[in-house]
Amino acid sequence: MFAYIWPIALVIFSNILYQICAKSVPNTMNPFASLTITYLVGAILSLILYFALNKDANLIREYSRANWAPFVLGIVIVGLEVGFIYAYKAGWPVSTAAIVQSSFLAVALIFVGLALYHEAITWNKVVGVAICLVGLGFINK
Repeated sequence: MFAYIWPIALVIFSNILYQICAKSVPNTMNPFASLTITYLVGAILSLILYFALNKDANLIREYSRANWAPFVLGIVIVGLEVGFIYAYKAGWPVSTAAIVQSSFLAVALIFVGLALYHEAITWNKVVGVAICLVGLGFINK
């Protein structure tokens, strides 16, 4: 059970800190300059953790296994990061920006799951979408 829960707990904890950090980027700082620091720190930490957690670490071998996904993920992460930074600079409250984004994302991912991974759209998901949309209405009033 722990192996099932800890990754989501890490995502939640990290996302809380992420939103605080994204909102705290100085308004006078260019978001792309900020991200160069962010990604440098992330790359160094990733490299340290890769070698610390792998007995038979071989970075060249791992890089040879890459497909298109890590490259596109890099582009997508820049969009995600700079989107939140600009949203906060535009005045979005930290208490609603992530909720609005997550609600729309949840709805969109239902259709992504159907189209790309052949996941079923169940009545529970349809009701969940309705609840998300009602919740968005309340949040934005």
